[in-house]
Amino acid sequence: MSTRQLKEHEARECRTEQRSYVWGFALALVLTLIPFALVAFTGVERMTLWITIGVCALIQVVVHLRFFMHITFAKNKREDLLLILFTVLILVILCGGTLWILFDLYQRMMPGMML
Repeated sequence: MSTRQLKEHEARECRTEQRSYVWGFALALVLTLIPFALVAFTGVERMTLWITIGVCALIQVVVHLRFFMHITFAKNKREDLLLILFTVLILVILCGGTLWILFDLYQRMMPGMML
């Protein structure tokens, strides 16, 4: 491969990567503005609002993984994906366990105050 072909190949990869970042930024911006607009400008029911915010947050995590961290289901990236999924599992266990303990203690110490 000549130097000129190598530069053209690098330039093509750079353009593709820039396009990926722009798409990721646009999607992340839209997924941020949707919950903001729902909270600020509409009177949507509270549960619907929470579900919408949660769904937008989960989609945004996927967008960040795909467009900014370049983690896909490709075979060479699978180890990174497994590492991230294991980290998420540990965080869910820690947060869930903490909330479970706190609510259990709250219920045991102040049973008359629960709604």
